[in-house]
Amino acid sequence: KISPFDSSVQGGDACWEGVRVYNGRIFHLDHHLNRLFRSAKALGFENVHSRKEITDAIFRVLAANGMRDGAHMRLTLTRGEKCTSSMNPYFNVYGTTLIILPEWKPTEGATTYDNEKGISLITAGACRRSPPSTLDNKIHHNNMIQNILPKIQANLAGAADSIMLDTEGFVSETNATNLFMVRYDNSQCCYEHNGLESTGEGDCSGAVLLTPTADHCLPGITRETVLILAKELEIKYEVRRVSLSEFYSADEVFTTGTMGELTPVTKIDGRVIGSGKKGVVTEKLQQAYKRSIDTRLDWSTEIPPFC
Repeated sequence: KISPFDSSVQGGDACWEGVRVYNGRIFHLDHHLNRLFRSAKALGFENVHSRKEITDAIFRVLAANGMRDGAHMRLTLTRGEKCTSSMNPYFNVYGTTLIILPEWKPTEGATTYDNEKGISLITAGACRRSPPSTLDNKIHHNNMIQNILPKIQANLAGAADSIMLDTEGFVSETNATNLFMVRYDNSQCCYEHNGLESTGEGDCSGAVLLTPTADHCLPGITRETVLILAKELEIKYEVRRVSLSEFYSADEVFTTGTMGELTPVTKIDGRVIGSGKKGVVTEKLQQAYKRSIDTRLDWSTEIPPFC
């Protein structure tokens, strides 16, 4: 049971990670735990659970629920229980609290996205993604009001998510995922803009993949994986500041995240992206990502046999 005196209840004082389970393995568990510990250190947590304690707890929870595939886990590490109601860390005297919440959750479902037909996005209004001088988003913390308000706006507009701009008006990410766009540098690249659906067989030599810098957002683990795969596929890419108008006029756009993997975006603020269907670069990277789950065993951690 989680105490009402726990820091996550008292002030959202916690950090978290979302992790996926595929075919008896946990994808990028080491990366997620590294980021969890970095966030905890930045927040000044004391008496923190060790990596072994957290890993063993994950295995026990998965075993208790019989989960070896098709599951998603929310790992939350709070500053811990307080001896009195207060936001002051001085009253944290018991060490951190670890919460492991596993769910049967498919990649494409009610809480994620449609990775074939794609999704629509809108641009968030007044809520901007904060710079490190205000609140550093590289701390993966539980204070998520900056994400929830744009999500409410998207819900009311009938969109999947909201694009969040930084304080200077450049695109940062969505309220839940990182963003990529693709620009074709010649008219024959990948496929003509004739409304034909992608088959994943096009020539991507003339495509350039762009993603915003992580100055105002969390540099996602799936985002990093996509950049590695793009390099291996010899897809040119740039990491730089990207304006909203560049996304409007992009040939392809997609989001990345652990929960939903790679999701094509077909419309932003009512503007149709490219042909309005998933593009070839997106398809190629989706396929490469799926293959990496099955073949890049050094990117995942094996779950021990359940007794």
